[in-house]
Amino acid sequence: MRGREPISNRRWMTQRFTLLVLAAALGWSGWLAHLHIAGRATPLDHLEAAMTDLRMRLAGPRTPPGAIVIVAIDDEIVRREGGFPISRATMARLIETITTARPRALAVDVLFLEDGRQPEADRALSSALAKVPAVLAAAAVFDDVMNEDGIPVATAVHQPISGIGATALTGLVNVSEDAAGVPRHLPLVTRTDKGMATAFVLRTAALAARSDPVLSEGQVRIGSAVIPLDLGYHLPLRLYGPRRTIQTLSAAAILDGTTPVAALTDRIVLIGATALAGSDTFATTFDPVMPGVELLATGVAHLTTGDGLVRDTRVRRLDALAAMVLAGAAVLLIALAPPVPATILVMLLLGSWFAVGTVAFSRGIWLSAALPLAAVGLPALLCAVGRQTLDRHRGVRLAQSEQALRQLQPAALADRLTWDPTYLAEPLARAIPVLFIDLSGFTRQSERLGPVRTRTILKTFHDLVDETASSHGGLVVNFMGDGAMVVFGALDPDPACAENAVRATSDLIRRTRDWIARDLELAGAGRALDVRIGAHYGPAILSRLGSDTNQHITATGDTVNVASRLLAVASERASRLAVSADLLKAAGIDTPDEIFDEQQTAAIRGRAQPIEVWLRRDPPPL
Repeated sequence: MRGREPISNRRWMTQRFTLLVLAAALGWSGWLAHLHIAGRATPLDHLEAAMTDLRMRLAGPRTPPGAIVIVAIDDEIVRREGGFPISRATMARLIETITTARPRALAVDVLFLEDGRQPEADRALSSALAKVPAVLAAAAVFDDVMNEDGIPVATAVHQPISGIGATALTGLVNVSEDAAGVPRHLPLVTRTDKGMATAFVLRTAALAARSDPVLSEGQVRIGSAVIPLDLGYHLPLRLYGPRRTIQTLSAAAILDGTTPVAALTDRIVLIGATALAGSDTFATTFDPVMPGVELLATGVAHLTTGDGLVRDTRVRRLDALAAMVLAGAAVLLIALAPPVPATILVMLLLGSWFAVGTVAFSRGIWLSAALPLAAVGLPALLCAVGRQTLDRHRGVRLAQSEQALRQLQPAALADRLTWDPTYLAEPLARAIPVLFIDLSGFTRQSERLGPVRTRTILKTFHDLVDETASSHGGLVVNFMGDGAMVVFGALDPDPACAENAVRATSDLIRRTRDWIARDLELAGAGRALDVRIGAHYGPAILSRLGSDTNQHITATGDTVNVASRLLAVASERASRLAVSADLLKAAGIDTPDEIFDEQQTAAIRGRAQPIEVWLRRDPPPL
């Protein structure tokens, strides 16, 4: 049972972490979803505006309905009139001309808030309006107050003067802009101190349909058509394209007969300013100077044809559900799956939702892009950080456990004993290279460094030796203070062990010198601190030494003694490397004089016969 405890503990930690991040993700996404369903303003509105513009561009311009026509008070008629606004007499003549075509409805996006200088012109304008079903523009003033249903509350309403407005209906021409200042909605009703005021576009569409509009929760009914609405009876705008995408005729051309007035027969006609002097323009996705009358015409078209955007409560709830599902799925993937596949899958989920939203947008359904992204983003980031922290903690625990098991033996030897527990149960004789390495002058440095820093320096040196020796097939069988003993070909016979040993000497010297030069604690030691290596090749006894409960692997014999003595020879000859000719011969190096500085015959203490030794100050270029 004890062997299963770590696994059970890991599973318990994983389950607890997963439940925690899932709860956090659902809480965060649920809170954002609540704000979205309630229509509350959040910093996400800026991101949603940008994503909506992108999707609108991807969907591209659309063909507007032919039943809507704009008669533009353009630069030409302003030039003829000598300025803006044009006179009411001219406006009366324009409306009189339009009425001869018998339009289905006429909507005038011009504010007549004061009595004109010529009363007879006002009377003529009123008389002309009486001949056609008409809607005149009114404007509300707001202080950004909304009631609890999302309906805008106006502090004042500017109505047409009674002398002109008495013969026509009136409607508010106000447009609702998003956080980026782009018009996105048309409010169909506004609360005023005199009750509810109806929007210009709703009045016009209802007048054209000869049917009173019926507003109910999330929709408006005009005749047999039912148009879904956003919160607070707001109509989402889905632009057809840049300015003049909706059929636009010049008022000057209508007045002088250049454009046949018959083109307006049975059409919904909107009169409004497109001249630069009119300053009634908005920045939109397709055009930075979209005339306001074209936005109103777009709204009328949506209400009469139903080709606008659907973003009602059902769509917002779908957004909320998608946000919570995506957030939950994302944190589950990050918490349970490998990091790279989890990241790819999360990106695929978000990309898929954006693709679905883009296709839906092109078909008139406005799914939120910002809400799921925000719902996933923060929990996914925090989950990834938590997962990394947890994995790091587990890795540390695992590394500590492995280190505790392997600290008495090299990793390669521990692996060998795992599958071959009887390895070296009986001593084994084999010809192998033996290498001794030592930091000369380190005793004085350790006195300067103190015990704590000395231990740190030695740990770094031991790691360097172990890593370098292992990369050449060597096995560190013993660390001796600031030195180490390394054998090659100990685990299994290796024809290349001698060559590997010679290459290891070169790498050990080079890497040790580089480390000494880089280490801030040792950089000032100069020549007082150096590395020495002695290496020999010959028969040795590989065996286990120690009691039945505490053993270690080692090599013994004359080869080991000679290699140890060659370390002293290197120090005495002021060389970094002393290698026996036997090792070079076994490594297949027939011309040592090309890579070593000098050859000497060295007497080995306790040994009758001297041996041939090759010395080098710097590592040989092997």
